[in-house]
Amino acid sequence: METKIFTDKLEDIKEAAEIIASGGLVAFPTETVYGLGADALNAEAVGKVYAAKGRPSDNPMIVHIWNGTQLNYLTDEVTEDMELLMKAFWPGPMTMVVKRKPIVPDVTTGGLDTVGVRCPSNEVARNLIRFSRTPIAAPSANLSGKPSPTSAQHCIDDLTGRVEAVIKSGDCQFGIESTVVDMTGENPMILRPGMITKEMMEAVLHKEVLLDPTLLKRPDLFNNGDFKPKAPGMKYKHYAPEAEMVIFQGEREKVKEAIETEKLKAEKEGKKVGVIVYEDESLAAHDFFAKLRAFDKEKVDIILAAALAEEGVGFSVMNRMFKSAGYNIKEIK
Repeated sequence: METKIFTDKLEDIKEAAEIIASGGLVAFPTETVYGLGADALNAEAVGKVYAAKGRPSDNPMIVHIWNGTQLNYLTDEVTEDMELLMKAFWPGPMTMVVKRKPIVPDVTTGGLDTVGVRCPSNEVARNLIRFSRTPIAAPSANLSGKPSPTSAQHCIDDLTGRVEAVIKSGDCQFGIESTVVDMTGENPMILRPGMITKEMMEAVLHKEVLLDPTLLKRPDLFNNGDFKPKAPGMKYKHYAPEAEMVIFQGEREKVKEAIETEKLKAEKEGKKVGVIVYEDESLAAHDFFAKLRAFDKEKVDIILAAALAEEGVGFSVMNRMFKSAGYNIKEIK
């Protein structure tokens, strides 16, 4: 299959939208990561996404809409809490899991009776959805299991020959996927953390927002064959670089010393070493996946990473970092 490379100019976006409308696949930018889009209501088209990515069929997709009113097209249950969160955080990096209407096919939801929906703030993404005249199902535009794509080149590297088109635009604003919050229970529950934090939601809702148990470092839950994830990234190993990765956790200065010691030891053994140490959590979110991909291209043998404090956006980054390392953690006393 030939993969067309489009610019982010309006005429190119309109041509890409026709590919979506006709059942094809297009990789496109959002403010979080690049997504691989298909007509969310076309079961055959969504099936092509799973095939292109090598994605497990029980891993649900997120459906992207171009404005909040389209939510009524996908669900009959829009609650007061949902309205408050939409007003505060849409368009933006927040996905709400809601009860779906029958119009949303099983393949889009991984067979669940719920669907994740978000309204992106990236104008290229919103125009693509608008001109496609349909909601767009879009997981990250990478091969399943690899670090998420935060630039068009990442999509081109992974998906050339597998999809009809890539829209080449700038690097993603945030660099980690959207916060996913389940709105089907009495209290909202975060299934996947992102730039919109638990504390930010609680300030809007004036009620407790829960955390799903899979976020509390429970790797056994990711591999349980009976566990049915309600959001992407909950079950399977994700974001993995090709090299072994070790996370060093503990007092900050001692962690840095331990990483330097381990780096020198590995280099003496003839290994190529990648080091990840961030002082700013927003920069970590923006750069983390791109750094993993850069290390893959450099063919490093081992990646040594310093853990961030697990609060605010740092909690969201560490969710990705733990999975990238396969929970390979070294506690520094």
